[in-house]
Amino acid sequence: MSRYYSYINSAKEIIAAYTGAEPFASHLKKKFAANKKFGSKDRRQITQLCYAYFRLGRAFLELPTEERMLVGLFLCHRSSNDLLLHLKPEWNDVIEISIEKKVAMLNKPIDASSIFPYSSELSAGIDVDAFALSHLQQPDLFLRTRPGRKETVLHQLKAADIEFHLKGDATIVLPNTTKIEDLIMLNKDAVVQDYSSQRVGELLKNLLPQTFHPKPFVWDCCAASGGKSIMAKDILGDIELTVSDVRESILLNLKKRFAEAGIKNYNSKVVDLSHSAFTIHHSPYDLIMADVPCSGSGTWGRTPEFLSFFNKASIDTYAVLQQKICTNAVTKLKPGGYFLYITCSVFKKENEENVQWLQDVLQLQLVKSEVLIGYTQKADTMFAALLQKQSLPIA
Repeated sequence: MSRYYSYINSAKEIIAAYTGAEPFASHLKKKFAANKKFGSKDRRQITQLCYAYFRLGRAFLELPTEERMLVGLFLCHRSSNDLLLHLKPEWNDVIEISIEKKVAMLNKPIDASSIFPYSSELSAGIDVDAFALSHLQQPDLFLRTRPGRKETVLHQLKAADIEFHLKGDATIVLPNTTKIEDLIMLNKDAVVQDYSSQRVGELLKNLLPQTFHPKPFVWDCCAASGGKSIMAKDILGDIELTVSDVRESILLNLKKRFAEAGIKNYNSKVVDLSHSAFTIHHSPYDLIMADVPCSGSGTWGRTPEFLSFFNKASIDTYAVLQQKICTNAVTKLKPGGYFLYITCSVFKKENEENVQWLQDVLQLQLVKSEVLIGYTQKADTMFAALLQKQSLPIA
């Protein structure tokens, strides 16, 4: 029993030392590195206590930290838990009941705004209560199988006796803790890509690539991990690809990932799109994909510490940065070309308000926009809009 109280005390110390200046996962990694006494089981127990605490957002703040962690475990877990088994067996006995019944047992009201305190900023169409409560569960792990590789991936998962299920034609859903790296050839056979991020690809199907000669010139202007670039190639076929990012380290990582994905011929360049003076390969482009820096509020199910440490003023800061990036990127778009605007945000200022700005100020025409609901699918919630630049008038 003392071992479990030791876990709680260690988690309390780690939480107390966290300031929000870096992702909690980084903070946790440093703390574990500095305390070699923790074995793998110790780290796992402490980690789940910390994340259970953060998943509550600002609910139950009146409770002591140790009790709040246990409440978080009770609300967030759906199967027997060692810590609850030893410290709160009466809760562990009913761990499979609904969240509503669990809250009733606690005799403490919980509402959406206490978990997610920014409901007034949400994009239209988001169910406030369902979205807020979704932070009490860890999102799943999603794979997107690459063209012609689905059966290979399924065979490998079955051979390893891995729990999974299919969603649609190319999406594989696995428990978040699945160690997939040793099971399949990542990037060649399948890519790790959130379900909502995969759905962004549906917008690309509105393009008519056969009208591009000899092939579409595509610029992924905020490339990050490169998942959108690989998806664009899989959907559009043979493309002339350019990737850029403000961080050189990102482009170095992409080199390895693209090699695994079989993407050999592409151009890359470090570009800071918050500044207007820059050059880029092969402009103008038929398609520019702008997965812009954002609040990341649609992904807080994976990083629940932001429920407590996010600064609301950052929404305006991001919205202005996004406008700067789009203003500069659009200068490299061909007349008649497409602009794909993407965020992993749930805030209207970053989403539909900025898309309206793209229409009003940059004179792009909206083809389609959508809030990609992930909270009902144990996935991220994202936003995407496909716009088009007007063709030059015929003289």
